[in-house]
Amino acid sequence: MIRTRPHLIFALMLGAAAAFAQRGPEIPQQLTFTPYHASGIYDISETVGWTVAPGPVTPTYLYKWTIRRNNAVVLKEGKLDLSAGNDKIEIAGDQPEMIYVAVEAYANLGGEVSPLPAAPTPQDAAAGRGRGAAPRFVGGNTGRNNGIYAVGAAVAPLKIGLSTPRPADFDSFWDAKLAAQAKIPINPVLTAVQTDVPGVELSMFVLDALGSKTHGYLAKPTEDGKFPAVIQLQYAGVYALNARGAAQRAAEGWLMINVDSHDKLPSDPSGDIPRGYQAVGNTDREESYFLNMYLRDSRALDYLLTRPDWDGETIVLTGGSMGGQQSIVLAGLRPEKITAALVCVPAGADTNGDLHGRKAGYPNWPSDNPDVMKTALYFDTVNFASRIKAPVMAGMGFIDTTSPPAGVWTMLNQIPVPKEPLPMIESDHDNFTPDKGRACPARTREILDQLVKGGEYKPTASSPK
Repeated sequence: MIRTRPHLIFALMLGAAAAFAQRGPEIPQQLTFTPYHASGIYDISETVGWTVAPGPVTPTYLYKWTIRRNNAVVLKEGKLDLSAGNDKIEIAGDQPEMIYVAVEAYANLGGEVSPLPAAPTPQDAAAGRGRGAAPRFVGGNTGRNNGIYAVGAAVAPLKIGLSTPRPADFDSFWDAKLAAQAKIPINPVLTAVQTDVPGVELSMFVLDALGSKTHGYLAKPTEDGKFPAVIQLQYAGVYALNARGAAQRAAEGWLMINVDSHDKLPSDPSGDIPRGYQAVGNTDREESYFLNMYLRDSRALDYLLTRPDWDGETIVLTGGSMGGQQSIVLAGLRPEKITAALVCVPAGADTNGDLHGRKAGYPNWPSDNPDVMKTALYFDTVNFASRIKAPVMAGMGFIDTTSPPAGVWTMLNQIPVPKEPLPMIESDHDNFTPDKGRACPARTREILDQLVKGGEYKPTASSPK
């Protein structure tokens, strides 16, 4: 039985996702890059390249560049020469790979090397003064205003394969965890939450899961009926969830479940969660922080399946970064229940990449510890992907260092059903370059609008080679 507490809780808050999108001062652009292929995608043996020209701001620095395969293996280096008006950076694409080019300011245009920022004195540090905090150079297109530019390209990305074999007992490990959790009663407890979004009923929920409790917000239209469902999973960090955002989604006609990544109230901004939670237990698959996180996500799905106001057909998973990671995992853990997964810059892929010539990203587990690398494989999205039976849309930034695109392509290439890659060739991670990554949330909204009206999501034909 569902137990509902009668008191009301005010939960109007500003979501952390909105904070990511807030604009700071405009970063000056001294360089512009025009790719040889506008798509950013090349065949093997084609020349991958960019024409580099002065940007809207007159260049004041000298620049050097480094081409790296999968942002890990240095292939070529050089210096920009814009004396003729433009220059080129190019290399032959000789295998399925991502090409990452770092273009860094290294001196003032007159040849004078800028001094390194002064280190803060102990007195400065104690007083909280940021002496020496200013960057050595300014400008750049990675959202950091440090004089660094990056461009990226994909070579035959549909052929990028596994860097590390999937563990032989991967399926049996997770099937046993799901079976153990299935024996635990869900025991849902709902707490009414006041919202100013008309026509919506909003609640906090807590559910019993294996080893922890699942928390989040549930929002639904107040009218009687059965509704398609969307489960939103959260990006990395510890923060209060956006209750109003959940209510707004319900106002569109969804039965909405917004799951907290942590065992804490969704209204709680901290919950005593360790700051470095992603590293907790990373030497043992039985102790990893992600074990209970993934099981909590599955428990939220268990609860959804019991609700009489779910339409019995549609369940969409969505999230960005670590939320995309959790969405891919849940789509693989519970493939028979999911209608679609819509993810932007999903993290958690190719966690052993550093051992195989690919730069790994979040959760940034250390590659020099064999126990960590062994554990990582049980939580890597790449190894859940082959279990997925629902169509997937995934956006990836070609210069993303948090969710490296080589890992995202690897994950997509393991999915045995139709999928829709969404390359964003100028985008770093969405919190650094939100303007360059807008295509993914826009495509997510388009697909959700189609599904909530009873339509079917069929991934668009992909152009990658």
